[in-house]
Amino acid sequence: MGLQMPAGMSFDDWEKAGRQLSGIVDSSSWWLGDWLVYGKDHYTDRYQRGIRAAGLQYQTLRNYAWVSRRFDFTRRRGSLSFQHHAELASLPHDEQEAWLDRAEQRRWTTKQLRGAIRAARESQDRVRVPAEPTRRLEVPGSRLQWWHRAAEQAGVDFERWVLVTLDSAAKQALAELGRLEDAADGPAELMAPAGPGGPLESEGPLEIEGPKPPAERGGFEGPASGA
Repeated sequence: MGLQMPAGMSFDDWEKAGRQLSGIVDSSSWWLGDWLVYGKDHYTDRYQRGIRAAGLQYQTLRNYAWVSRRFDFTRRRGSLSFQHHAELASLPHDEQEAWLDRAEQRRWTTKQLRGAIRAARESQDRVRVPAEPTRRLEVPGSRLQWWHRAAEQAGVDFERWVLVTLDSAAKQALAELGRLEDAADGPAELMAPAGPGGPLESEGPLEIEGPKPPAERGGFEGPASGA
């Protein structure tokens, strides 16, 4: 579960210990981590030389040392592997203890522990990000079938066809509104005459002809044939 280095150990003895540890195929990750921590704390200017002399990979040792620092001797669980602890090293102290307790009680493998942590984080993310409000639009079945046929004819997904069609209609309506506002603010000469007989007269709302679905009451009319 760890390697306790004697106080006042010389650099030469520390370096020799590293060579001995590197020669043990199954050497504990805790031992190597504690060995490097001791070297960094006591031989700041020389410990990398000791690593090279021992023939060890610095990146691997640095990871071991980081986990060893995050868990002192009193907090290491003998029933769990070094990798269990490594999975939790980045978490706050209290969360580390809670997850170690769960892993011990449920006898999780490292993979199971990792999966449980990931699931917990995803659940927290769903709670933090509120779902966007949705609105339901009731559409008669015949009109829905008509729209599906239009989407198939266009060769696009139905949902995408609906969004593109509505966006296009909104853009056109807003552009037309802008033109009308500009005309209202401009000089009277911008109003085109209706013909020799005099100025354009209002004759009520514009009607757009097009194919219509089976006769129904209520709702809004479907798109024109050119849509």
